[in-house]
Amino acid sequence: MAKKFPIHPIHPERNCWGCDQYCPADSLNCGNGSERTQHPVELFGEDWQNWGLDFAARPIEIEEAEQRTLMPPIK
Repeated sequence: MAKKFPIHPIHPERNCWGCDQYCPADSLNCGNGSERTQHPVELFGEDWQNWGLDFAARPIEIEEAEQRTLMPPIK
């Protein structure tokens, strides 16, 4: 069973986040690579869980305009 993934770890730079072992950064036991995998909070900031939640669907008018400008299929 997988370990619970910490949302806001205190010191994310101390661990590798590439697998469920969460190895210390100076001893990568899993062979996941030669560098540690960063926690999302290190890559995207404190609000990393909210990324993409404000996605809005494209207006229908734009999609219809794009359909009108597409070339017909070649037969």
